[in-house]
Amino acid sequence: MFPDQFLFGVEVMLNGLMAGVLYALVALGFVLIFKASGIFNYAQGVMALFGALTLVGIMDGQVPFAHLINSVFGTDVHHFGWHVPAFLSILLVMVVMVGLAWCVQHFIFRHLVGQEPIILFMATIGLAYFMEGFGDMMWNSEIKKLDIGIPQGGSMWIEEATSFLGGTNFYGFFIDKLEIVASLVAIVLVIVLVAFAQYTKQGRAMRAVADDHQAALSVGISLSFIWVLVWSLAGFVALVAGIMWGAKSGVQFSLSLIALKALPVLMLGGFTSIPGAIVGGLIVGVGEKLFEFLIGAPFLGGATENWFAYMLALVFLVFRPQGLFGEKIIERV
Repeated sequence: MFPDQFLFGVEVMLNGLMAGVLYALVALGFVLIFKASGIFNYAQGVMALFGALTLVGIMDGQVPFAHLINSVFGTDVHHFGWHVPAFLSILLVMVVMVGLAWCVQHFIFRHLVGQEPIILFMATIGLAYFMEGFGDMMWNSEIKKLDIGIPQGGSMWIEEATSFLGGTNFYGFFIDKLEIVASLVAIVLVIVLVAFAQYTKQGRAMRAVADDHQAALSVGISLSFIWVLVWSLAGFVALVAGIMWGAKSGVQFSLSLIALKALPVLMLGGFTSIPGAIVGGLIVGVGEKLFEFLIGAPFLGGATENWFAYMLALVFLVFRPQGLFGEKIIERV
């Protein structure tokens, strides 16, 4: 048998790995858009929120813009009176996210081809605040429960199977079933996205567009199609992240702030690496949990999880600004 304190540390590390996967799911959307278009998408967290809000609204049969309709026409309608199965709802939301991607390309980025990166970044800030307000007006700002059948709570099987490792005060590892599912989903997503980026014609076109918009246009690549494709993929990843986070903590507007936790993940893994987003998420998840367990709670009064990731990212910015898997920065003089 192992000492109980050691096993508690292992449990903290395992839960950190699971939390890191959820961070990585958000970071994946950033990487996809940045890798393919050179745009740092500030709106990625809001896209996860919007996808989760739309999913709950469709599943519950909620009338979109109900508050606005009732105010204008003096009615009192809120629901259609039906419920849509989870699988069909997810398919419908995917259609909505593709439509959103087309709107983003057609009304915003089509007019910004060849502009400086800072202008494109500012456009995504405006997009984020617009989507947040639009989502509030469309589905209202109440906290919503998201239940698509993903199991939640600690896995009794894992607890019982590991309880023999420690003494009388150790009852087995507590691992959330939702985070296990999220880990499996993230693994599948990474494999599919890496294969798509490396081995498909569209994936190679995405990389060409990222290198030079004008050069890509000159060889016949449709910039409009590639940007719609990229934003659709990022929207799908945002929807997956929104489902996992929404199922974990409820669908609420603070969900959009998970994008801030993805920033240290990107700084560690690199802005252009899909596997880097996963590795960076795991490092941040494990690091903040272990730091809180070993140092934060015993010596610093706790709450170190709020700032540890940013402190770690700052260290990486100083010594390896491109991240672990990012493209090496070469300056020509």
